[in-house]
Amino acid sequence: MPAVLIVDDDPKLLKMLQRTLTYEGLTVVTATNGLEALPLVQAENPDLIIADWMMPKMDGLAFVRRLRDEENKTLILMLTARDAIENRVEGLESGADDYLVKPFAPAELVARVHAMLRRVEAKPENQAAAYADIRLDPSTHEAKRGDMDLSLTVTEFNLLHLFLRHPRQVLERRQILSDVWGYDFGGDDNVLEIYVGYLRKKLEAEGQPRLIQTVRGIGYVLREE
Repeated sequence: MPAVLIVDDDPKLLKMLQRTLTYEGLTVVTATNGLEALPLVQAENPDLIIADWMMPKMDGLAFVRRLRDEENKTLILMLTARDAIENRVEGLESGADDYLVKPFAPAELVARVHAMLRRVEAKPENQAAAYADIRLDPSTHEAKRGDMDLSLTVTEFNLLHLFLRHPRQVLERRQILSDVWGYDFGGDDNVLEIYVGYLRKKLEAEGQPRLIQTVRGIGYVLREE
C-alpha cells in the first residue's frame, strides 16, 4: 500500500487531506512543518510527500531543498497559494516534482497524487538504454554520461529514459507531460521546462555538449548537434 507524508500547518486542511487519501486506500502520515517532517521521511520512507509552502519553523521550500541536498529522491508535490509564474518556478526549482495551487478541489488532488504514484509503481523496461555517451539502466536506476555518474531523481530518471527510448525523435510537450508526469488532465509547461533544465545541468556538468535540444513551438529532441 503506497504511503504518503502530508506536511501542512493548517489543521483543517491536514485533516481533510488525510481523510481523502486514506479513503483512496493510501497509508497517510502527517506533520505540521518541515522540521517535524524530516525524521518522518527517514522513519516512514514515504512514496510521496505533499508539502505546503508556507509553514512555521521550516517552510516547504526549505524542507524540499534540505531533502534534495541530502539526495533524497522521493516524489514531492508542493501546495501553494502563490499562483504567480515566478512562484511556481521557485517551487519547482527548490526540487519539487510538481505543484498544486490553492484552493483546489479534492478530486484534483486525488488525480494528481495517483498520477505521481504511478511513476513510483511503474515498471519501466529493464533493457538498458543508450545514446551518444549516455547510458541508463532501469533495473539498477543507474545513469552515466561517459565516466560521470548521474544522480537523478525519479522524475529526472523517467524523463531521461523517455528521451533515450526515442533518440532523434521530436517529442511534443503534451506527449512528454503525459508519459512522465501522467498528465491526462492537462499540465503546465513550467514543470517540463524546469526539469529539462535540471537534466541539462547534470548532463553538461563537465562541459559536455548539449544533447537535449529545444524544438521551438513543439517540444524537445535528444540528438547531437
